Amino acid sequence: MSNTPWNVRIGINPISWSNDDLPSLGGETPLETALSEGAEIGYEGFELGNKFPKDPQALKAKLAEFGVACVSGWYSGRLAEGTLEDEMAACTAHMRKLQAQGCRVVVYGEVAQSVQGQLEVPLFKRPRFTSDAQWQGYAARLDAFGAHLKECYGLTLAYHHHMGAYVESPQDIDRLMAETDPGKVGLLFDTGHAYFGGAPDPLAVLKQHVHRVVHVHCKDVRAEVVAMARNRQWAFLESVLNGAFTVPGDGAIDFAAVLDTLHAAGYQGWLVVEAEQDPAVAPSYAYAKKGHDTLRALVDAINQRRLAA
Repeated sequence: MSNTPWNVRIGINPISWSNDDLPSLGGETPLETALSEGAEIGYEGFELGNKFPKDPQALKAKLAEFGVACVSGWYSGRLAEGTLEDEMAACTAHMRKLQAQGCRVVVYGEVAQSVQGQLEVPLFKRPRFTSDAQWQGYAARLDAFGAHLKECYGLTLAYHHHMGAYVESPQDIDRLMAETDPGKVGLLFDTGHAYFGGAPDPLAVLKQHVHRVVHVHCKDVRAEVVAMARNRQWAFLESVLNGAFTVPGDGAIDFAAVLDTLHAAGYQGWLVVEAEQDPAVAPSYAYAKKGHDTLRALVDAINQRRLAA
């Protein structure tokens, strides 16, 4: 084992302070509060949210003000129902913004027919591909879009499997990875969505696809709330409001095993704390610090083992 440090960086999504899908959760919290508190805790970067400047140079200046990097940003894609040409035209401003920040990946979230943002629609009503032709057509468009992002913007497509969307379950992830080109479509592995999506051991999903992982969301789960959400057929946002998710170190997921697996596979990207919670119930600073400190301790332990080897 090499004694050089494991080259990963710890970032956070601003959802710990304010939720874009549920503005009532932290909607009054200024962006500057999130940036200053995150930097103080020790986070090296932020993923983007709706409160960040849209202009690339204004965004760069705002992040520099607090000494943090731009990790990446969510892109709402519609390739499940739209055309490649429309997607290539729609993405330009967002991709140029990420490119200007020196980002390496873009978070691709499929929102076509998704129920993830609908408070009254239960998760079981999510969309599904029902034929091989649908899967193959979708994968072909994703491959072409991923190639376009690399060629034009130097960005790797990081596909975010997500509750309420076409790719939710471990079986969906398996199929997507089988149908897409590893050189064009990467996987954003989200521990919390993997668990909620039907993998009581997210580590098994990670091990299956670890060499496709280009970005990681570190989200813990409250197992009893996830079980209740499934049994009572809650909507995704209803599950969030009831505390399905939390930060690493506060739930049921074994993050030591997750990070060991990523390290062994040579993962070199970001570890991003992302935990949708109500900040009135789960105070932003305290939970963001717990998530950071949990990951920092685990990364440090891995690096200590590297030095000792």
